[in-house]
Amino acid sequence: MSLHSTAANLVTLASEGAEHGGNHDSLNPYVTGGGAFIALMLLLWITTRFNRDR
Repeated sequence: MSLHSTAANLVTLASEGAEHGGNHDSLNPYVTGGGAFIALMLLLWITTRFNRDR
């Protein structure tokens, strides 16, 4: 398979998937982002509790 034919196949595959939008109905970006933010803040808080000597 050449690079050109591989690229053409990928473009065809990408354009077929564009019809559906690619987003799942149950995914809310605000809930996903908020959950990630809370998880990172929790990890930051845990890390700072273990580094009391600084």
